[in-house]
Amino acid sequence: AAELEYESVLCVKPDVNVYRIPPRASNRGYRASDWKLDHPDWTGRLRVTSKGKTAYVKLEDKVSGELFAQAPIDQYPGIAVETVTDSSRYFVIRIQDGTGRSAFIGIGFTDRGDAFDFNVSLQDHFKWVKQETEISKESQEADTRPKLDLGFKEGQTIKLNIGNMTTKKGGAAKPRVSGSGGLSLLPPPPGGKISVPPIPPPSSTAISNHVTPPPMLKPSNVSSADILLDLDAPASASKPSASAATDLWGDFSTASSAVPNQAPQQSNWVQF
Repeated sequence: AAELEYESVLCVKPDVNVYRIPPRASNRGYRASDWKLDHPDWTGRLRVTSKGKTAYVKLEDKVSGELFAQAPIDQYPGIAVETVTDSSRYFVIRIQDGTGRSAFIGIGFTDRGDAFDFNVSLQDHFKWVKQETEISKESQEADTRPKLDLGFKEGQTIKLNIGNMTTKKGGAAKPRVSGSGGLSLLPPPPGGKISVPPIPPPSSTAISNHVTPPPMLKPSNVSSADILLDLDAPASASKPSASAATDLWGDFSTASSAVPNQAPQQSNWVQF
């Protein structure tokens, strides 16, 4: 697995100064003011690379690219890279050779931005290492947990309720209520017809009850037997004879055309 991992470049700075530092006098940390900052021991190029979870700080020649020293870093912040207490442009790194020997040297950047990029490149790398460790740990825990069997067993069925459909076969769906607020009428039964009540025909009795014939004047010489005959036949009594109507209207016309100096003629009307 280590052979399949490839090396990636995280940061490259063309100018870096290397200093021999005195042994640490106390646990308070390193101070850049104790170094000979005006006379660096070596000047070259710095390159930060990563291979797997390990980062490497490589000091190389500017022209040939020959490796001067290398500092493997497996944790940051840590003992492999430390900051000084009096400046943000200087660091102390632990270099190692192939035989396992190690030494602490100081490095410094002329530009403060180069020091910031060097610091951020190491922080981003180990932040990614931390996330990868957590993800692999969670995947291992998930593999150890018992897996749920969500498949259907033999003969197992499920039921689905869709809308207003009834579960019985042939069942009629419920009528929907109209959304506009109006009344919804049920459909007529199958095969049925709406019957209209019949209108009764008009009868002669109803007509005779609503239409009353005008009263007729009977002469005084009419007997009681004729009156009974008139009650039995109301239809014939309602129609007066043509001669009687002529006489009645004739009296009205005579009275209207009479001259005032003439004596009134005797008529059938009784004066009160």
